[in-house]
Amino acid sequence: MIDREQVRKVAHLARLELQAQEEEKFTQELNSILEYFEQLKELDTETVEPTTRAIDVSNITRPDQLEPYANRDALLKEAPEPDGDFFRVPKILSEE
Repeated sequence: MIDREQVRKVAHLARLELQAQEEEKFTQELNSILEYFEQLKELDTETVEPTTRAIDVSNITRPDQLEPYANRDALLKEAPEPDGDFFRVPKILSEE
């Protein structure tokens, strides 16, 4: 499976400094994970639909509704640089 040298190489690529004890610990943990995947390979998943979650989850959202702000003039007065009916904001995109 995975040896300490491979753990050192991955740690180096990830710019992690590992102590010898940590290398040993991660070697064991990664091997344990890979052994679990080997067990999962034995399952017959031919009739199982691919999913991203084990259970169905849906996000409950409301549709956006445009509503005019009641005190628009007061809001524009508070802007650091109002420009008529608009807010002036710093330019963030270049012409290039």
